Formats: sequence, C-alpha cells, structure tokens
Amino acid sequence: MRTDDAVNTTPERDTANAGKVIPQMASAGFLYPGYSAEDDYPLFEELLGSDVQLHLVHTLMREDAHRVDALLDVGGPDVLAAGAHELRDRDVDAVVWACTSGSFVFGWEGAKEQVAGVREAAGAPASSTSFAFVNAIRHLGLRRVAIAATYPADVAQKFVEFLRDADIEVAAIASRGIVTAAEVGTLPAADVLDFVAANDHQDAEAVLVPDTALHSAAILDDLERRLGKPVLTANQVSVWEGLRLAGATAPRDGLGSLFRADTAVEAAVAVG
Repeated sequence: MRTDDAVNTTPERDTANAGKVIPQMASAGFLYPGYSAEDDYPLFEELLGSDVQLHLVHTLMREDAHRVDALLDVGGPDVLAAGAHELRDRDVDAVVWACTSGSFVFGWEGAKEQVAGVREAAGAPASSTSFAFVNAIRHLGLRRVAIAATYPADVAQKFVEFLRDADIEVAAIASRGIVTAAEVGTLPAADVLDFVAANDHQDAEAVLVPDTALHSAAILDDLERRLGKPVLTANQVSVWEGLRLAGATAPRDGLGSLFRADTAVEAAVAVG
C-alpha cells in the first residue's frame, strides 16, 4: 500500500464474507533520534487499535543538544538514509522523520529536500514532524497558534519562521530553554500540562508543543480539556501524518481533536 491514494479497505472475496469490506492493515514508520520519548509510539499504537502498525527506528544522535549545529547533524542525509533503508526493509506504507527541530532548522526548502531524501531511501511516501504540524493545522482549519516550546529561544524562533512560511500566524511563543532531549523526556505529565496551559494565548486557536522528546500520548485529551481548544504535540502530529500518508484516515477517539476531525487536509504540503 505505497501510494498517496491508498484506501483503508479492500473487498473480501471469499464466500463466508461475501459483500463485506475488510479493513486493511496500514503501517507507518518513524525515524526517531536517540532515546527520550520513544515509548509514546507503542502507546499510540495501542490506543489507535488493531488496524495499524507503527514501526520505530532509532537514528544516530552524535550529540544530544537543542543547538542549531547539532540539529543540522541530527537531521543530516546520511543519518536519515540509514534509518530509512531499515524501514524500507520492513515494507512500511509511509515514513515520517519524527523530529521537529531536526527538520525546521533546515528552513522550508531544506526541510523539503530532507524529506525527499527520506522518501527516496525508504521507497515510500514521506514527511517530517514540521510539515506534519502544518498539515495538522490546515486539517483543523486553523490559522493562528501559540507555541509552548521546550527548546532554547533561538531554536524555537526558527519554528516560528517555518510556520510563517506556511502562512500560519504565531500569536505567542514561550521557550522553556531545555538543551537536551534526554531532559525533556523526563518531564512528568503534570508538569507538561501546567507548562502548556501557562503558555496559551487568548488569540490562539490552538497551542503547538513541538518536541518529539516530550511524552504526550497519554495526556492529549487532558491537555485539550485543560485549555478548551486543540493542542497539537509533536509525537501526535507525527503519528497522524504517517497514518494520513498510509491511507488510514478514519476518525479516532482518545487522541485529541486532530484524530477526531474527519475533514480532508486542504492543500497538504506536497513532500511525500
């Protein structure tokens, strides 16, 4: 099922199930840098149900630092190609480079080139977390957001620039200033809830939380209840983007407004 036009069901032809439509398994692969919140992905798979498979490949992180030079290395073509080849061997339907800062730090055009390299190496439609945020915002019909970033301020500002290239307005941005993904991964759920809520803005239609090192799978509905509006987290949009590219677009509960929405993505960024 390696096509952007992949469907979610196939007619069953045996006599016992004549006339029925049997769900087809969709599989999405994720290139994940290092180790911090990788356990979000098996939890997402459990919450999504038995009709999807999520495959995680850890990519090389020579230095764990939310610093521009280190992030350019984390998202380098040699690093991503090695992981994408492994996902190609697993015959996944789509691949996502699951790293926000390691994609937007390349800028809009550089991030597109990055995804093109992943697509070629994986032999499947591809995207990245940064483009997943853009497509998720469009999917929900939003234009103005707030950002609650765990990164240092200079890195978070590059995410603002990336979103502005997609004509998305940033009403407010907060930076927690954490340098390493390892430290981000240790933040407890209550701390994450407080941090995101404290950095909402009255003019924002949603709050973005752009770090795949941050655990969020277990608290997506809690976040939205707390804020009373959509909250988009990095691992959430990465999984949603992978399933979208794999053709598994049916609405699902328990994973925030993004997964419940059943409207089509308008003008999805053509990167995969």
